[in-house]
Amino acid sequence: MISLRVLTAEDWAAWREMRLAALREAPEAFGSSVGDWTGPGDTELRWRQRLGGHSFNVLAALNGKPAGMASGMPRDDVVELISMWVAPFARGRGVGDALVVAVVEWAKEHGAERVVLRVRPSNQYAAALYRRHGFRVRGR
Repeated sequence: MISLRVLTAEDWAAWREMRLAALREAPEAFGSSVGDWTGPGDTELRWRQRLGGHSFNVLAALNGKPAGMASGMPRDDVVELISMWVAPFARGRGVGDALVVAVVEWAKEHGAERVVLRVRPSNQYAAALYRRHGFRVRGR
């Protein structure tokens, strides 16, 4: 069973754990690195700020085990889907679909005209997930 949990700044430790796992497991999929978020950059205040503001942040669990994460970041009338990751044990089991749907629904509820994202060309599984949800390639 997939469950989703919408986060607030109070959930910073859970977000931190998942985000660092994502950056370690799939460093090529993200614009930042483990090094950007550890060492001097690894502060409670910074993690709280990442979850604060007007963004939408959600963690997924599969059968009670942490399994994925995603965020929606509003920018004018657009929401950018960012920080999307699914743990290897949960891939192909609907977790990614649930996360994408959660961000898209949140974007609609908040008046976004569209949802955009970036995916590296080498990340074929993520690209296929996004195509299933109606995303199309624009530009590079």
